[in-house]
Amino acid sequence: MAALVFDRAGDFAAARLSEPLSTCPDCGGTGLVRTTTKQNNRTYEVVTPCPRALLQRRASLFNDVHLPAVHAQASFDSYKPSNAEQAKALETAKAFAINFQNTSRGYVLSGPVGTGKTHLLCATLKHLTVERGVKSAYVEISLLYSQIRRGFQDGKSGGEIIGPLSQVDVLAIDELGKGRGSQFELETLDELIARRYNAGKITLFATNYSLKAPEDSKVRGYLGTEGILEASKDSKLLCDRVGDRIYSRLCEMCEFVEFPMNTADMRRSGPQLVAKKKKPA
Repeated sequence: MAALVFDRAGDFAAARLSEPLSTCPDCGGTGLVRTTTKQNNRTYEVVTPCPRALLQRRASLFNDVHLPAVHAQASFDSYKPSNAEQAKALETAKAFAINFQNTSRGYVLSGPVGTGKTHLLCATLKHLTVERGVKSAYVEISLLYSQIRRGFQDGKSGGEIIGPLSQVDVLAIDELGKGRGSQFELETLDELIARRYNAGKITLFATNYSLKAPEDSKVRGYLGTEGILEASKDSKLLCDRVGDRIYSRLCEMCEFVEFPMNTADMRRSGPQLVAKKKKPA
């Protein structure tokens, strides 16, 4: 029986059929299965999609997400939490993916580097595309900024690149708050989130910055662009990095989950490093 195989294809994760559609014994590669049915003493021919063709469509949906190649095998089962907040993040991501049709909010995962935030984003989008057929996309925010800058050289506007990301059912934005904190970056991020917010689209986020609001937020008042640029220079708070307007929308759009600062870096303690350790002579 054909199944999906996940692997790396250059920069991105890719899915393919274990057995090509052209060899399918049911449809002969057409993607359609013809059967007959009787109703009211009459025989009708019915054409239905071949299960292998449906699987091929799910593979195409997955490939269109452009998940990082390193996370081609990411799944909920392969995520191993080391503390209560990571366990909460796993359950939050699983519940979102399983109950997608009945939810209107995404989630934001915050924590130190190497704690599995991107893993959970990728596992979520894999489940949505492969199991549910949901059109999704993934972007690493600083790479999106670079893509838009390159587009300017080719005569494209930022809106042309952001447009498709505004329309997908679920978008995962990784490394939120990362970047130089320039006016261009703030305006790009604000436009993307505003368009999805106004369209009622669900967005998922991961960030290394704390989700806590500034203690003196009532005193400092609303920050405009100049204030955000100044406040974000040395701040570890996401609110300062993205500004009050975006942060306020995140509060409405998403559930917040923040890992403790001492959460272990999975990359440093992973099996690939253990294997390299030399045994004592």
